[in-house]
Order: sequence, then C-alpha cells, then structure tokens
Amino acid sequence: MGHHNTVDIRTVALVGHGATGKTTLAETLLATAGAISSRGSVERGNTVCDFDAQEKELGHSLNSAMFSLDWLNTQVHMIDTPGYPDFSGQAIGALAAVDTALIVINAQTGIELSTERMMKLAAGRNLCRMIVINKIDADNVDLPKLVGEIRERFGRECMLLDLPAHHGQDVVELLAHDSGESDFESVSNAHRALIDQIVEEDEDLLARYLDEGTDPSLDELHAPFEKALREGHLIPILFVSARTGAGVPQLLDVLARLAPNPAEGNPPPFYKGQPGDANSAPFHAQPDAGKHVLAHVFKVVSDPFIGKLGVFRVHQGTIKKDSQLYVGDTKRPFKVGHLYRLQGKENVEVDALVPGDIGAIAKIDEIEFDCVLHDSHDEDHIHLKPLEFPQPMQGLAVETQRKADEQRLFDVLHKLEIEDPCFKVERHPTTNETVIRGLGDMHLRAKLARMAQQYKIELETRPPQIAYRETITAKAEGHCRHKKQSGGAGQFGEVMLRVEPMERGAGFEFVDIVKGGTIPGVFMAAVEKGVRQALEDGVVGGFPVHDLRVIVHDGKSHSVDSKDIAFFSAGRKATISAIRASSPIILEPIVDVEVLAPDASIGDLTGDLSSKRGQVTGTQPRGVGTISISGKVPLAELDDYQGRLKSLTGGQGSYSISFSHYAPVPAATQQQLASQNKSVGLEDD
Repeated sequence: MGHHNTVDIRTVALVGHGATGKTTLAETLLATAGAISSRGSVERGNTVCDFDAQEKELGHSLNSAMFSLDWLNTQVHMIDTPGYPDFSGQAIGALAAVDTALIVINAQTGIELSTERMMKLAAGRNLCRMIVINKIDADNVDLPKLVGEIRERFGRECMLLDLPAHHGQDVVELLAHDSGESDFESVSNAHRALIDQIVEEDEDLLARYLDEGTDPSLDELHAPFEKALREGHLIPILFVSARTGAGVPQLLDVLARLAPNPAEGNPPPFYKGQPGDANSAPFHAQPDAGKHVLAHVFKVVSDPFIGKLGVFRVHQGTIKKDSQLYVGDTKRPFKVGHLYRLQGKENVEVDALVPGDIGAIAKIDEIEFDCVLHDSHDEDHIHLKPLEFPQPMQGLAVETQRKADEQRLFDVLHKLEIEDPCFKVERHPTTNETVIRGLGDMHLRAKLARMAQQYKIELETRPPQIAYRETITAKAEGHCRHKKQSGGAGQFGEVMLRVEPMERGAGFEFVDIVKGGTIPGVFMAAVEKGVRQALEDGVVGGFPVHDLRVIVHDGKSHSVDSKDIAFFSAGRKATISAIRASSPIILEPIVDVEVLAPDASIGDLTGDLSSKRGQVTGTQPRGVGTISISGKVPLAELDDYQGRLKSLTGGQGSYSISFSHYAPVPAATQQQLASQNKSVGLEDD
C-alpha cells in the first residue's frame, strides 16, 4: 500500500443494524480491490475484521475494526463497526474518525433500530451519508417498498445512485447512464431525477443545463455532488450483494470518485478552551501536511501482546516515526517509537501519517479515549466536541470466585473500561458491591466471557442495586451549630443554609451569599465538602441527592475553636436537616426499551410490559414476520426480563435498552426503600 496525499484519501465508516452484512461487505470490498487474495466468511471465522476469538464464536462483530484498500489511485480507510445496539459505543466512536458514513440496510429486514440511530448521529456530526442496501439477491425482498420507506423516514433527498438489474445479479449506475434495464423503476427517470438534484447546487451549471438540455460531464458533477453530500441535500442510495459482489465495484467507484476527501468534508468540531466553558472558541483544523500536528484518539485497545494501543485520525500536520507529541494539555512529550496502520488484526508499521490517515501508537500510558495529540503548545487546550453515547444502565454486581483474583479484577476492569465508552465500573462502599454497567445483557455477557477467556478470571454475578436517586420538591431551611469541648482545643462552626429544587437533570449548585465574614472564607470549602458528603450519602433511602441548589447565607465562627472539621460537620448536618424538611422523594431510572420478536407474540409482550409499570409507545413491522415494540419501563422491572422474553417468544426475541429519564417511584416503593435504609443521624460525628 503506497503513500498517498490527503486529496487521495477517503475515510468511511460502515454502520447499521446487526446482521445487515457489514463485515461480509468489508471482506468483498477488500477482495474486489485486491487487498486480499481470497474472501473469507463470517461463518468460517476467517474475515479480516472479525478476528477476535469471541467474534468468531458468536458470528458477529463486537468491536470496530480498521482496514484500508486502494481503488482508482485512491486510498480508502474504512472502519467496520458492530451493529447490535449493545455494542453501539464502538460504532458511535468511529463517527469521530471519518468524513462519510455508509449506512448499511438489510434488504430482507428493512429499516431497523440502529439504522435510524446511526442516520441521526451521522447527521448530527455533519458527516456525508450514503445508504447501502445489501442482500438485494435474497428471496422475498421488496426493494421498491424499501426505497419508499427510506424516503418517507429520511427525506426526499435520498436519491437512487444505481439500480439493481437481472434479479439482483448486477446493478446499473445512474450518473453516466440514462437508459438500460433494471429490476424496478425507469433508469431514464431515475437518472434525470438524480441530475436535477445535483445541478441545483451550482447556479452556473444549472443555468447551462437548462439552456442546453444536455447532461454535464462527470467531472463537472463532482463539485456539486460533493457539496450536496456535505450539506445533506443528497443521500445516495446504492444496491449491493456482498455475497455475490454485485454492485461492489460501483460502490468503490463512488467512494473514490465522488466521496469527499479530508479537505472537502465538513470540518471536525474542534474547539479551544476548557470542556463545558461557554467562552470556548471553535478551532478549524486545516488538513495541511505542513502544519502543526493535530490528531484525535477515537479508540483505545488493551492488546495482550503490545499493550495499550491508541487509535487516532490525523486531522492536521504529519506524524512521523521518532517525532515528539503531547497528549492533551500535558507538559511532557512522548516519542513516537512505532507508528502503525491497522489492517484488521495486523499492525502494519509505517514511517508517516498525513491528514486523513488513521493510525495507531502503542505503549503510551497517557493516551486516553477522546484525547487530542499534538506537537506544539500552540495546540494546548484543543478538544473535539464529544460524541453523545448512550448511558450504560444494565448492571451486574460482580465478585471473584477466588480471593487471589480480587486485586487483579480491578486492573482488568480498568482495561475494559478505558476501551469502551459505554462500559462503566462502579464501586459502592455502602453495599460493598462492585457493579459493571453496560448497554444490555449481551454487552455484559461479552465482557464476562472476555475476562474468563483472555484474563482467566471467573466471576460470580448477581443483580445490583438499582441506581436510585433522591431529590427535593420544596424549599426549606437548614441550620446546625457544631460545638465540641473536650478539655483542650474545641470545635465550633455554625451554618445556616437553604435548599431549593432545580430542574430534573440540572445536577447540583452550591451558592455562597454569606455577608460580613460570619463564616470566614477560609472555611467555606469545608462547608461545601460537608454539603456534598450529605448529598452523596442521601437522606431518605441512602441514595445520592440530585437537582437542587444549596445556598449558604449565614453562620457563626469562633476565633480559636473554629476549624475545617467543625464547618464540615455543620454543613453536612444543616444540609440533612434542610432536605428532610423539603418534601424529598426518591427517583428511579426509566429506560427506553425496544423489543424485536415474532409478530405473533405482540399481545403477550405488550401485556407483560404493562404489568411491569411499563408504557408501550409504539409498534412497527421489522421485516417479514417480525415486530418491533417500543416503550418506557422502570429499570427495576427489567432484572429478569431476558428470561421472561425467552419464555414469551420461544427464544426468538431480543431487546435493547437506553436511558430515558428519572421519575418518582410509587409511594409504596419509597416507603419500602426508606425503611431499608438506616436513618441518617444528626448526632455528633
């Protein structure tokens, strides 16, 4: 694979729902381009992208995988991503590294959950989008109906770029052809509609097209085509069969000739400043090989052989072997000892990477997911606007079967956590529980299997406590005078404060309006620390308190006896007192759930969800004989849902969840949770 300039590079992510054939398509693209001598298959477990032992065993992707190929003197960097919602963190992370998203749809099952999610996320990231309909040669497919559904769901800008022909054994390209045979729709009409859509992006070209009545050349159409892609005015629809290779050369032609290079794509949303700072300014990364280096780490891998691997996209400058780089705002640089380009499981060493290239660096402990690499302090405090990942809500409390593995468990969990933005590890001191959280049952089972296979750690699991929260519903005052005298130096601190409810999801705000130094400023940090401790410990059920404002407005001090510990205790107790008087309530997490199951099960499934305090919000057909049921359900009601679903659908159902919001628990539940909690005392500490 030779060296390329930035204008000759394309970066593309294959995204979409599970079982759409993305990995098989990747394999066919590689074989068609001559990057591999023969095509592997998911069934045989010998594909370039599904190289992990678990992926081979399960028959589907768990992680994103990078590969490159050459076509028409263009280097195409591609990322194959998992499709099942449980592993969507890997797919979402890939969007930060590419200019174009190929949303793959299974012609047999149509638009599915991840289809809509990835279309929305790619649009929100200002990526160019193309829709690839795979399995066009399968039995019982209705392609005209599917195209109609795509346009109804995603807009009239979804335009045919080619059409299947000869019963899905071939495709006819539409930009250069205004006649020919196809399996549906007129080639002439589709060609004319496509040209009309593209020329609207260029006033001069449109005027000449209307005056002369002849089609512009392909070279003339490139710029307006790319502009329409970039602005979302055109979402091409292409047809392929990854199994037979039909339509794959035409797809490669589109990527090489029409997809944007890194200089043409929408600029990545960098900004200069601190995260969350409203005064931060946008920063434009220039895809110029001669500028300072700016690269973004979109994936971290804990490799058992080469250690921690940071995978990044170069946005500006040139990264060379032996050059020095900084990680984020760190002051100490590191030396690039080895520079890699990834080809599935193979790490191919290279001497340099230019803007648009995707590469990797190993054994740099400071590299973290979402960090920025640069070679000059001029690029300090530059960040990429973070992606929105689903919140991991499904949880399991875990403990080792062997006591000797306890310390090693936390090291392994940390490695898994830094790899996956949707996998979180929590330690709850009050319950002495270690809880792992992910996006679903399949997600967590994959992590447990990896710990057993790769790290030889066997775990006992059980349902964890639900992540309840507390909040307040009214304003209230709190006061505490903390006074201790034990013969020597005493302790004295008095705090007066009030609490006010804030909007759901607003978090916590600490306000100091003390006048006249009644609480010396040197002690205010201790007061705030005490307030935060009270909120963390909870008051009603022992759950963290959120969505309130604590305003400290008065107090007293002593010239000799006032100490940090006194004001810490006074702040904590005053907060507890105020919360108890503010009509506190317990909140529970509500999740969005989507169930895919045989349509004959719809009555049983909707009835089951309703019986578990759930609300069914909609049903939609998903392919032949399959129904999708959407709803909102308290997370506490889904502890044993996998078993219930298996029973109700004869083992043919699957589901995914994502966090929706917090809502008050029923009064009886609050009373039960409160009675289980040891009351928080206000006695002296």
